[in-house]
Amino acid sequence: MVTALSVTVLALAGVGHSVLSGIDDGIARIDPFRDMKNRPHDGNGTNVLVVGTDGRDKISAQTRRRYHLGGEPCHCTDTVMIVHISEDRDRASVVSLPRDSFAVAPAYTDPATGRERPAHPVRLNAAYAEGGPQLTVRTVEQMTAVKIDHYVEVDFTSFIRTVDVLGGVRICTVDPLKDSHTGLDLAPGQHRLDGGRALQYVRSRHVDAASDFGRMHRQQRFLAALIEQATSSGVLLNPVKLRDVAGTVLRSVRADRGFGAGEMIDLGRAMRHFSPSSSEFTTVPIADRKYRARGVAGETLKWDDGKARRIFTALRADRPLAPHVAKRPKAVRVPVAPEQIRVQVENGTMTPGLGKRVDAGLAATGFATTRAPVNAADRRVRRTVVLHDPRWDRSARSLAAALPGSELRARPGLGPTLRVLAGADFREVRRVRAEDPYRGEDGVVTGDQVVCE
Repeated sequence: MVTALSVTVLALAGVGHSVLSGIDDGIARIDPFRDMKNRPHDGNGTNVLVVGTDGRDKISAQTRRRYHLGGEPCHCTDTVMIVHISEDRDRASVVSLPRDSFAVAPAYTDPATGRERPAHPVRLNAAYAEGGPQLTVRTVEQMTAVKIDHYVEVDFTSFIRTVDVLGGVRICTVDPLKDSHTGLDLAPGQHRLDGGRALQYVRSRHVDAASDFGRMHRQQRFLAALIEQATSSGVLLNPVKLRDVAGTVLRSVRADRGFGAGEMIDLGRAMRHFSPSSSEFTTVPIADRKYRARGVAGETLKWDDGKARRIFTALRADRPLAPHVAKRPKAVRVPVAPEQIRVQVENGTMTPGLGKRVDAGLAATGFATTRAPVNAADRRVRRTVVLHDPRWDRSARSLAAALPGSELRARPGLGPTLRVLAGADFREVRRVRAEDPYRGEDGVVTGDQVVCE
């Protein structure tokens, strides 16, 4: 997306055809669609498969030491994303496909030996190791029924160069992020990351128990921040700087033969008013995180077929992943995502239906209510009360924030389900969201929810 915007502004600014042609000639070309048959039907919009590969062998020894890039380079993919650009060019939907997803690689001809290999189970990232970009595209299309229009491959070197030429990217975190494997060490707050530190940020998977899922969320957060930097820094309005940006980006990626400067200009011309709110991000929902498949060593990730199907159906139909709600009130940030908090509502008044109103309001803002409110033993409650086990005090504070004026009351031994005694003072449920919108959720977030405020 940054590449398309860059090339577009160069064209609109009157930069010479020879410059654009020179940039186009610098792109390393591959043909991931060669001889492909029985592909999914065309949909509306444009689908780009973005793959992140290793490539540490192209980095100097000093840089490898500084950013903890030791070890041998691998012929593998750690990042696989489908970026869908809507037909009207008003929206980008990014779907992360976990690298350890269980997949079935279709039959193919081994490029090294020329031998035919039948369809067989693999982890998704193994498709690249076995058959390169072509087998990767075929495997993804078979898994998603989404036709891939373009393929872009980014390695460590191209990633670092892109971030540096844009002047770094601003990232915010509410928790300390530290990973001894990558050298990442960020205190809570706002940081401007250069290319090397940004690489540490998107590679880290030992920050918390979320592992690869946390890493995918940080990659999505970073892409939103990259869009913000490219669209708000003025870089896109400076033809000289843009020439440097476009040249750096395009000369350090590999792309399919059909994704040239002309196509990028057409795409970017329509996207030049993009902002973080124009983008949305999600990860394929997982039903089984310890799925063992015959023929694949160790555990894999088994997709939730129903939820995954809804995501890919939306891409094919060119529909947003997240429903648009106009003029929603700003949500209050809370320490625990409402989706993680189970609530039993009790009507503490004689007002008929009050329990149902409170339950419905809490459910609408994301709380996991029982959907079965009951009458409280005491029907003379004047002030709404949140009863909680002291071990779940952070959840209780999050719930209380959604009930303005409510009282927190500890009840040892109550357990993980919080209780709300709806009182006569109840007026409304206030929208809340987690300090980190990814926490506790596999849902969809928009770019403006995850960039720095």
